Amino acid sequence: MEPIFIILISVAAFVVGAGGCLILLNAIGKNKIKEAEAEAELIKKNKIIESKEKFIALKMEHENMVQNSKAKLQQTEARQQQRELQLNQRQSELQRAQNEVNTIRENLDNQIQAIEHKNKELEKLQKQAQDQLETISGLSAAEAKKQLVESLKDEAKTNAMAYINEVMEEAKMTANKEAKKIVIQTIQRIATETAIENSVTVFHIDSDEVKGRIIGREGRNIRALEAATGVEIIVDDTPEAIVLSAFDPVRREIARLSLHQLVTDGRIHPARIEEVVNKVRKQVEEEIIETGKRTTIDLGIHGLHPELIRMVGRMKYRSSYGQNLLQHARETANLCAAMAAELGLNPKKAKRAGLLHDIGKVPDEEPELPHAIYGMQLAEKYKEKPDICNAIGAHHDEVEMETLLAPIVQACDAISGARPGARREIVEAYIKRLNDLENLALSYPGVIKTYAIQAGRELRVIVGADKVDDKEAELLSFDIAKKIQDEMTYPGQVKITVIRETRAISYAK
Repeated sequence: MEPIFIILISVAAFVVGAGGCLILLNAIGKNKIKEAEAEAELIKKNKIIESKEKFIALKMEHENMVQNSKAKLQQTEARQQQRELQLNQRQSELQRAQNEVNTIRENLDNQIQAIEHKNKELEKLQKQAQDQLETISGLSAAEAKKQLVESLKDEAKTNAMAYINEVMEEAKMTANKEAKKIVIQTIQRIATETAIENSVTVFHIDSDEVKGRIIGREGRNIRALEAATGVEIIVDDTPEAIVLSAFDPVRREIARLSLHQLVTDGRIHPARIEEVVNKVRKQVEEEIIETGKRTTIDLGIHGLHPELIRMVGRMKYRSSYGQNLLQHARETANLCAAMAAELGLNPKKAKRAGLLHDIGKVPDEEPELPHAIYGMQLAEKYKEKPDICNAIGAHHDEVEMETLLAPIVQACDAISGARPGARREIVEAYIKRLNDLENLALSYPGVIKTYAIQAGRELRVIVGADKVDDKEAELLSFDIAKKIQDEMTYPGQVKITVIRETRAISYAK
C-alpha cells in the first residue's frame, strides 16, 4: 500500500506543479502581448510621423517647383514682351527707311526728268551750233568728222611708223648680225645635191622584138598594162627603149617593175599582167615602209608611229615644185638640228619636227585642209608632242607659233626650198592639175579608177560593169567633159574615155 500511495502523492504533486506553471506562463504571455501592443503602437505613431514629414517635404518641393515654373514663365513673358518691343522698334525703323527710300526715289525721278529736259535742250543747242558751224564752214558734220578722222589716222600712222622704224633699227643692230651668223653656219654645215623630178621613165629592153610582145595582139597587152597601172606606155621608134609617162612617181615605179618582171619571165598576157601588177604594188608598199624605217634610222629619230614611218617612206615618190619630198624633208631635218644646236635648243626635237613638217602632202586621201594643218592633225592623231605638232602646223603661218621650234622649222623649210635649182613651180602646178582632173572624175558614182595620161590630154575612167550600163557610160563621159570644161583651166583639149568591162570567171576543178 505504501508504494502506491507514494506514487499517487507524486502524481498529485506533479499535477499541482503543472497547474502553477500554466498560470505562470499565462501571466508571462499577457505581459508580452501588452508590451508588443505598446511597441506596435509606438511604431505606428513613428510611421505616421514619418509619413507626415515626407508629405510635408513633398509638399514643399512641389511648392518650390511651382514657384520656379512661375518664375520661368514670368521670365519668358518678360523676354517675349522685350522681343515684341524690339520688333515694334524695327518695324518703325523699316517704315521710316521705306519712307526715306520713297522720298529719295521721288527726288531721283525729278532729277532724271530734269536731266532729260536739259539733255533735250542741249541736243537742240548742239544742233543749232552744228547748223551754224556747217553754214560757216561749208562742210557737213559727216564730212568734218571724216576729215578729222583722216588727219588723226595720218598722224597715228606717222607716229607708229616712226616708232616701228626705231624699234626695228634697234633690233637689227643687236640681232641681225648674230642671226646671219647662225643661218650661214647652218647652211654651210648641210650640203645636198639638187633633185629635180621628171614625169617620164625610160625602160630599156634588149631588142625591139620585145616591143611587139608588150603591145600584144591588137594591143590588148599594152591596154591591160595601162589600165592596171594608170601609166601611159609609149612605144615608138626609139631603139631598145620604151617610155613610161605619168605624173605620179609611184605609178611609174610600179609600171617599170612590172614590165621588168614580165619581160624577164616572158609570159605577157592580160591575166598575167594584172597578177604581176598587184604583186609589184605590194612590193612597192613594203619598199615604202622600209624607206621610212631607213630614213628614221639614218637621222637617229626613234619612237615614230608606224603610220608616220609609212608616210615618210611615201615622200620618196612625191615631189614639191619638182623637189623630191623625202630629200627635202631630210635636208630640212638636218638644217633644223644644226640650227637648234647653234641656238642651244634640243636638236633631236628639231630634227623630228623638220622630218615630219610636210607629212600633210602624202595622205592616202586628198584632204581639203592645207598640208600644214592636215600634217599637224596627223601628228596629234599619232601622239606626237604638242611642240612638234605646233611646229608642223605653223611652218606656213597658218596657226600661231607657240614654241621656238616653229620658227626654226619655218626658216629651214625656206632654206631648203629656196636655194637655187631646188624647185620648179611648173612641175608642181602640172601635177596638181592632173590630180584635180582625176579627183573630179572619181567623184561620180560608179567610177572605180581614174588615170590622167598623155600629160593631161586624156582622162581614162574605169567604171563598174554592174553599176553603169553602156548608155550611162556615154552620159558619164559627157558629164565629166562638161564639168572639166566649166571648172578647170587647161591648155588644148582633154579626151575623156570611159571604159566599161564585163568579165566572166569560172574555175575548173
